Amino acid sequence: MAQTHARSGQVVSVLPLGDRLGEVRTTAIIKADQLELVRIVLPAGKGLPLHSAPGEVTVQCIEGRIEFETSDGRQVLEAGDLIHLRRNEPHALNAIVDSSALVTLCIAKPV
Repeated sequence: MAQTHARSGQVVSVLPLGDRLGEVRTTAIIKADQLELVRIVLPAGKGLPLHSAPGEVTVQCIEGRIEFETSDGRQVLEAGDLIHLRRNEPHALNAIVDSSALVTLCIAKPV
């Protein structure tokens, strides 16, 4: 079954999942020509290995605690914290506790 993405103008909640955190999977909320918005759900101890994106990225921790690694070192994101990455900047993340985050990807158009 194809995943349904939010329509233009549709209101979408990104409030903390709370007790439902263990039941919800990572979901692409918006997938458009120049923008992708994804809610990632990470159980404690899980994460994403070192990778990069062709466009700029923001990651906002919605709930939990996420260790975020870049070339500048390691930082911990807590609920409400946001980090911005330049395009092609290598990064990795790991959930310290059950966590969710809102990831915004700017899709780079070929020049």
